[in-house]
Amino acid sequence: MDVTEAVTRRKSIRAFLPDPVSDEKIAELLTTASRSPSGGNVQPWRIYVVNGASMQRFREFLSTRQPGPPAYDIYPPSLPEPYRSSRYKIGEDMYASIGVTREDKAGRLGQFAKNLDFFGAPAAIFCFVDRIMGPPQWSDLGMFLQTFMLLAQEAGLDTCPQEAWAVHEEAVAEFVGAPDGQQIFCGVALGTADEDAPINSVQSEREPLDVFATFV
Repeated sequence: MDVTEAVTRRKSIRAFLPDPVSDEKIAELLTTASRSPSGGNVQPWRIYVVNGASMQRFREFLSTRQPGPPAYDIYPPSLPEPYRSSRYKIGEDMYASIGVTREDKAGRLGQFAKNLDFFGAPAAIFCFVDRIMGPPQWSDLGMFLQTFMLLAQEAGLDTCPQEAWAVHEEAVAEFVGAPDGQQIFCGVALGTADEDAPINSVQSEREPLDVFATFV
């Protein structure tokens, strides 16, 4: 698989098979992903892996905990156009794929709650960054995450980056042993997509080149 194919095939998976992923494979992906660029070679990413027995313990641990305030604003308080419509449409497309209407509040909450089960994925990583870091280092972390997800795609694995974990920072940090000086960014579910799950058929749209790029 070349880079172009990995980029076009990668998408956020929201229903996984229980097929296990080895710690060795995750370690290989993380090691290669660490070649991602970072300003001044700071390498600000701090990664915690839950897999196998630790994933089971984490699910049990989380069931006793309540969400808290988000660690950061996942979206700006007043998201303007065209960003608002783009966010709205992907949500509607996902719910439509599983037959959940806009009026079905319970159905929507039930689907959202699957975030906290990593959508059934057998493994996941949590991404933290030191609190002293600023936007440039958060950008570096984003490049690391994209590299990791493309490498996973090359290895025949699927992913779903999840900012929903921002409201469970305290619980996640306690479980993985992250120090107070680190802040959560997201979790990334890792495993094999359930190709028969309707929600995995959703393909998010992309704006045309002339909307987001200007050739000066």
